[in-house]
Amino acid sequence: MENMFVLVLLGVLALVVIGCVCVVWTERGGPRWVRVVASVTLAAGELLRQSGRSRRGSVSRTGGDGD
Repeated sequence: MENMFVLVLLGVLALVVIGCVCVVWTERGGPRWVRVVASVTLAAGELLRQSGRSRRGSVSRTGGDGD
């Protein structure tokens, strides 16, 4: 079970690294498939960023009694 978890994490890490390489390569003018991978990578990053904002916002609205 532990080995499977490590393999999944390594797979995710590989996808992130490949996506970042494609974003940099796109900036220097790469082939069409690189631009597609870069667009997907940037869109996924934006979705993660927005989900982090919404979670933080809901926690701060419901938590605590203010100052």
